Amino acid sequence: MIRLKILACLNNSIAVTRRLTSHTAMTRPTITSESDATGVCIRIAGDLRTQSLDHVEEDFAALRPNGQDVVVDMAQVQSLDTGGAWLVANLVQRLGSSGAQVRLEGLDPAHSSLIETVSHNISEMTGDELPPRGFVNWVARIGEKTFGAWQDTLSIVGFLGLTLHRLVRTLIMPWRLRRAALVSQMEQVGFKALPIVSLMGFLIGVVLAFQGATQLKQFGAEIFVVELISISILRELGILLTAIIVAGRSGSAFTASIGSMKVQEEIDAMRTLGLDPIEVLVIPRVLALLIMLPILGFVADMAGLIGGALMSWIDLGVSPGMFLTRLKENTGVAQLAVGMIKAPFFALVIGVIACWQAMQVKGSSESVGQRTTASVVQSIFMVIAIDALFSIFFSELGV
Repeated sequence: MIRLKILACLNNSIAVTRRLTSHTAMTRPTITSESDATGVCIRIAGDLRTQSLDHVEEDFAALRPNGQDVVVDMAQVQSLDTGGAWLVANLVQRLGSSGAQVRLEGLDPAHSSLIETVSHNISEMTGDELPPRGFVNWVARIGEKTFGAWQDTLSIVGFLGLTLHRLVRTLIMPWRLRRAALVSQMEQVGFKALPIVSLMGFLIGVVLAFQGATQLKQFGAEIFVVELISISILRELGILLTAIIVAGRSGSAFTASIGSMKVQEEIDAMRTLGLDPIEVLVIPRVLALLIMLPILGFVADMAGLIGGALMSWIDLGVSPGMFLTRLKENTGVAQLAVGMIKAPFFALVIGVIACWQAMQVKGSSESVGQRTTASVVQSIFMVIAIDALFSIFFSELGV
């Protein structure tokens, strides 16, 4: 009795193994093509599964569109997975690119649904084509970038003109100004930046005093460190470094906030409601910079002088009273005015570039990050370039 049960179990196991083997065994896929006067007939047979696609990939790739109508007969396809569906969908797309009519016949409903799903997403799965190489193509890319830079220059000049127009109109009609937005931006740009600007100015004064003392000691001219500190900070370093900090801190914030609104289509909603995005978003930010950057520059100048006086006292023995006396005797208000005159120009450039970059955001949050980086880089570059132009201008005037 026990032997009979064992034999029955063995027979059942053999039967299950045979069924599994017959179910998992794959028929090698094939593809044939026949042409006549009416068109082309392509017959696909076998198992179009990922494991066996290497047998027919080259045959699929060899089929090229020739303008004739195509019928793809898939009545003999036994099984199909996503890899096979992609191969069929890609074939249909390529053959239909010449304008020919491509028709699938003999499809199982489940296979038809899978091919349709893959066809809708095939463009997302196709990788980007590598750019052509060679000297001619390299020159062409340089030309495209140059033309793009020229277009960007025209665009930002136009944006500057639009901003100045809205700014003048706001000054003429002050009731159009959004005071709550202006005060909020002044707090963000100015009040919250005071600690970092003050610390930066103090440390710059310390560094100038220390480095200047080291060099001037060699000639016994330590006392001239006062003029070195005051002229360097008041004319150049105070306002220049303040503008760089504001460009990195506030300019990036402007681009990120307005750029996020652009991605979420809030700016389009403003235009739909009849609101001017320049007047609502740009003018309060630019005005806040125009008001607060000179104040921040003055704070940086004072902090730099305090840091320089402290280091001069510690390292050279120049007392605070002597420091103030030489400062009054040899450094006039003109030195401070030279630095402060630059502040409104720096503020306008930072605000316009930051807001223009925000308006160029397209598509996704990745574009916001790219435009924010470009905003900071371009703002800092323009601040340094304008400072150099002012230096040449004042040098020619003998100031």
